[in-house]
Amino acid sequence: MTRAALREGRLIVAGILILVWTLTPIYHMVMLSVTPVKDAVGTHLWPARPTLENYRIVVFQEHFFLHHFWIQLGNSVLVALTTCVLVLAIASLAAFAIGRLKLWWSHYISNTALLTYLIPAAFLAIPMYKIMNEYGMLDSRWALILSMVTFATPYAIWVLKQYADSIPVELDEAAKVDGATVPQIFWQVYLPLIAPALVAVGTYALLLSWNEYLYAFLMLSRPETVTLPIALGYFLSSDDSPWALLMATSVIYALPPAALYYSVRKYMVSGLTAGAVKS
Repeated sequence: MTRAALREGRLIVAGILILVWTLTPIYHMVMLSVTPVKDAVGTHLWPARPTLENYRIVVFQEHFFLHHFWIQLGNSVLVALTTCVLVLAIASLAAFAIGRLKLWWSHYISNTALLTYLIPAAFLAIPMYKIMNEYGMLDSRWALILSMVTFATPYAIWVLKQYADSIPVELDEAAKVDGATVPQIFWQVYLPLIAPALVAVGTYALLLSWNEYLYAFLMLSRPETVTLPIALGYFLSSDDSPWALLMATSVIYALPPAALYYSVRKYMVSGLTAGAVKS
């Protein structure tokens, strides 16, 4: 066996082990979700009597932990989509101003966006809570939305700026020659060419807010305003937790981000500007 073949075999084995390690928790989550509630505690690779009853209970909110399931799922969707839209709007405008308008202060802030991540988000939880309290926004979905926008925007600006740097400036100059204004260049030239980066940072912002727990736990309190990750924590508050219902709810909650990823993954490939300018 050649050295190259041996190395390839090792990579295949390592890939299989990583895949098994990654999929095992997901498999157990799905397996428990189709297990009868009274049989959920046990050691088995597959339930003896698989059932979809747990999903029916979740959908029709027939458990006291699930009385606000659809409202809480709607809260998660609203927070995630609003955060995504705001991050895309702010980051695209900021990246355009930094990279294309050649402002005098662009040099000083172009590479400083990521400095905000030097301080862990957990350290900022209490100051952020205090700010939201002073503005009377606690227990409002906007408190969580603004918190997530704060943490997602710097990275989004950095990504969009780096991607936009690969777009030839000649395109902007050609648009100006044709009489385009700065807003027209932004909407008709800049945004279409950075579409792959917009998809990437938009997905990042959406998933960041979709999975957020700490800030949602601090900012929201009522069952009608909390997002679903907080509601899932309610299942662990009793001595006899309904694990099967918890796993069924978790599977439902995991489906939207999975569907999002598979629907936009082909748009997350760069290269739309290849050949845009002839040499």
